[in-house]
Amino acid sequence: MPYIKLSDSISLFYEEFGSGEDYILSSQAGFYRKGMQQYMAGLGYHVICITIRGFAPSSFVTDDYGNEWYNIFADDVVAAADALKIDKFAYMGASHGAGIGWHLMLRHPERVSAFIAVVAGPHSLKEGTMSYRQMLEQGIIKTPPPFDPEIDDDPARQQRRDIRNEHISKLPPADPRQQKIDYGRPLMSLGSEERLCEELRKIKTPTLLIGGMEDPIAKPELMMCTASCLPHCKLVMYSNCGHNIDTDIIEEVSDEADRFIKTVTETGKWYKPLL
Repeated sequence: MPYIKLSDSISLFYEEFGSGEDYILSSQAGFYRKGMQQYMAGLGYHVICITIRGFAPSSFVTDDYGNEWYNIFADDVVAAADALKIDKFAYMGASHGAGIGWHLMLRHPERVSAFIAVVAGPHSLKEGTMSYRQMLEQGIIKTPPPFDPEIDDDPARQQRRDIRNEHISKLPPADPRQQKIDYGRPLMSLGSEERLCEELRKIKTPTLLIGGMEDPIAKPELMMCTASCLPHCKLVMYSNCGHNIDTDIIEEVSDEADRFIKTVTETGKWYKPLL
């Protein structure tokens, strides 16, 4: 399996999909085998999927990085790009993977040409600081809120969900070292919604926000608030979609991402050239 060695104790597992000249990097705790990343590779992109430190098959960690988790994840993306000799790239992530993107945009904006942020948040202080993933891993909650609404008259979409749910049910239990990790939520150290918006206004990278109207985590009002703070942003929201929109309607959201990246490449902007 391919790894990038960052230090004597930390190695990052990664997978490559596609072989195009335009790179997309994505970093998350895990990747579904039939998700948005793989579909984007089929559209001609060279996609690198990096498993974050602390989560198998990347190296486990026993340190608690506190408020630095997302900064470290973001720096790891750049370290991986350096190791693979990738200078400029689009970054794409969903949920906590998009959370890494916010820190990446603020810490290393010179490396990122476009940001595809799916169900991106980045946070609402009213929702607390702990991630749903870790609340489940640690047994704090037994079941999460319904991440997705009932499907409206689309058997093919339901079948896709059933396949994904079966895949998840067969995953082995997480390693105890992994279960202890709580990376929290992105940009929480800013401490207020006002400071969060001030930081988001600094992001000049063209950003595509994609969300679902029935998402209980990256809620529509949260996505709207985020979009209002970003100077170079396009927001796309889908009815009857929730937090797993990137695996629920893969083709649709991938086509949006493809058009956006091509527009940024052509114009340097988040919208097509005026005629």
